[in-house]
Amino acid sequence: MSKRPVSPPAGGALIKRAKSSTDDSGTPTTREIAISSNNDPRNKSLIRSVQRTSGLDAPIVSLAGAHSGEIFSCRFSPSGQHLAACSSDRSLSLWNTYSPNTNYGLISNLAKAPLLDFQWSLFQPWIYTVSADHLLSVVDTTTGERVRKIRAHTGIINSLDRTMAAGSGSELIVTGSDDGTVKVWESSGDDGVGRHPVTTIDIGCPVTGVCWAKDGQNVYVGALDNEIHVYDLRNTPGANTNNSIPRTQPLLSLTGHTDTPTSLSISPDGNFLLSPSLSSNVIIHDIRPFSPSPTRVHRVLRGAPAGFENTLLKGAWTKDEEVHGGKPGQRVAVGGADRMVCVWEVESGKLVYKLPGHKGTVTSVDFHPKEPILLTGSKDGTMLLGELEAGIAV
Repeated sequence: MSKRPVSPPAGGALIKRAKSSTDDSGTPTTREIAISSNNDPRNKSLIRSVQRTSGLDAPIVSLAGAHSGEIFSCRFSPSGQHLAACSSDRSLSLWNTYSPNTNYGLISNLAKAPLLDFQWSLFQPWIYTVSADHLLSVVDTTTGERVRKIRAHTGIINSLDRTMAAGSGSELIVTGSDDGTVKVWESSGDDGVGRHPVTTIDIGCPVTGVCWAKDGQNVYVGALDNEIHVYDLRNTPGANTNNSIPRTQPLLSLTGHTDTPTSLSISPDGNFLLSPSLSSNVIIHDIRPFSPSPTRVHRVLRGAPAGFENTLLKGAWTKDEEVHGGKPGQRVAVGGADRMVCVWEVESGKLVYKLPGHKGTVTSVDFHPKEPILLTGSKDGTMLLGELEAGIAV
């Protein structure tokens, strides 16, 4: 007859037993967590089954230790296998999205001032960065070396975007600066970016956000005058001598904001434009050629406070890959000064998620191109990878 085991000390002890199941490919689908209290026979084991929706090791993964300053921008690579972040410590960090989530690269001293924004190249292993010391740089992610450095503007460069040039197979980069100009640059093969801009547009006031149209013909510019201006790059002197619209006059201006828009992001189908602002209102504009709304304001989303620091918050759309039966651009996300991230449903304007986790203002968000994963970067110098529930298709 065996002796009865000694009872645990007063107060009890919690024991967790994790049980995971996988599909045919070995990807974890569910994780059962058993919690039991040994000192009270009335408390029986509690089993909670967590549905897994991505290839991450855990539903939430923290990425920290690379940056000593605020993170201003973070984005997935076009393939979704890697991600990067730029910071006020003047460095660019490169990470693996999936386990073991290695920080495989930290490229320092790209500039003498904070790196404010960056974009992955669409067809080269490059990253384009802009900084507060007026530089546009091209970095090779395979070697960690800087391919090109250009003093692109005479003021702080706040934003950039890239697209493929129609018919030429090259990449076009647009940059917006505090000097009141927007410049378009063309990639030049092994040399990164040409030293001289293809086009320069005088806006007349500091630029806070730029974005390409889906067809690469128009540029959307957010500026300090609280408006979003649309410019047609085909409208250039000499291209059409009978053109009556001056080069620096926009085709139209999108209104609705009562304070400065902080960034611009176009939907995957190219029909809508997302723009957070310093007024804490997030507006989705209808940019289709024939909009049913005279003001072109499709939705006004609230819940992400901009705060008093005048931070240029960056929003994101769900990507164009259909995951779990979802549609392109069903939801948008924007971080806030309350250290949380808001995720809205576009058609209804409903706030689906309000996600905590950071200890500082959430400055940048991005959605994974192929899985329901949300990436967030904050002023606390960390990033979080979080998977969304199966019922929230992205």
